[in-house]
Amino acid sequence: MRVMQVMAGGAHGGAETFFVDLVCALHRAGLPQRAVIRRNPERSEILRDAGVDVVERRFGGRLDVFTRPGLRRDIAAFRPDIVQTWMVRATRLCPPGPFVHVGWLGGYYKPQRFAACDHVVGVTPDIARHMRDGGWPAARVHYLPTLAVSKPAPPLDRAEYATPSDAPLLLALGRLHVKKAFDILLKALVDVPGTWLWIAGEGELRAELENLARELGVAERVRFLGWRYDREALLASADVCVFPSRYEPFGTVTIEAWAAGTPLVAAASVGPAGVIRDGEDALLVPVDDAPALAAAIRRVIEEPGLAERLVAAGRQRYHREFTEEACVRRYLAFYEALLEGRPGTAGPNAARAATPA
Repeated sequence: MRVMQVMAGGAHGGAETFFVDLVCALHRAGLPQRAVIRRNPERSEILRDAGVDVVERRFGGRLDVFTRPGLRRDIAAFRPDIVQTWMVRATRLCPPGPFVHVGWLGGYYKPQRFAACDHVVGVTPDIARHMRDGGWPAARVHYLPTLAVSKPAPPLDRAEYATPSDAPLLLALGRLHVKKAFDILLKALVDVPGTWLWIAGEGELRAELENLARELGVAERVRFLGWRYDREALLASADVCVFPSRYEPFGTVTIEAWAAGTPLVAAASVGPAGVIRDGEDALLVPVDDAPALAAAIRRVIEEPGLAERLVAAGRQRYHREFTEEACVRRYLAFYEALLEGRPGTAGPNAARAATPA
């Protein structure tokens, strides 16, 4: 069984992080793969250091006339049984061929954009439902959850980030994008005095968020760390992980916090709200509600025993559902089912005519 993984994602993001984690995990499990990615030195280095066979392509816009022929050559050379294309652009540029084409969705994309695929995978049950509601036959729509790589790491030295060792420390992870609602988190920080915040992420809103922190009078307590690859160490350093997203189809930060044993406060956007059991393994607050977010953070810091209870329940959820072993086992079983022609699956020579409306 040979699988080609095709990703045309951006420089940073949750889907891109999961792509790297899953491809490396499947490689460790012995699956023959080739990763075809948009040119990205950091991502390429991580994959190659893990032993993954990597090809880099342009993956440009509508005028890109090079990537599709390049992909055709890559497929002819590697001869995959399965090609899994991640999100819309990689799916659009993938040529047809004698393989099972699987489209991966990390969001609510238009179902017709995946019409060339034999099967689609949603990272949440609700994304899978969205595809079925859009006309996809249920037998060709699958839910496969993500994973969090749990590598114990020592806390970082707070002094290196001009952060007091005895101050409660909040951590937020993600792109500096309006969807992530870091503006709400900065407003909440006003009502949690004495607490410091690390924001690990990069994006177009960095200057705007830095200005907002100054306007709110909290800039001295906020550190913008840029995009980081040491999430385990960051989570080990924090007292609370805060996930304030306005829109989040899934939200890998949830299970990363569970894996690291860091208590979590999250906004009830669709992804976290569909996974978190409020008050049991994390605290949920309404989206765009800075006072409620501040109150939940204060609860975790101040309420005796609450942080410990959230951490214990979160660890149980992680070990039961979201470990690397569990995710790899599900993906390998899924790939094997596609090639064995079990009920509801299509083999590598399946006709392309049966596409959704």
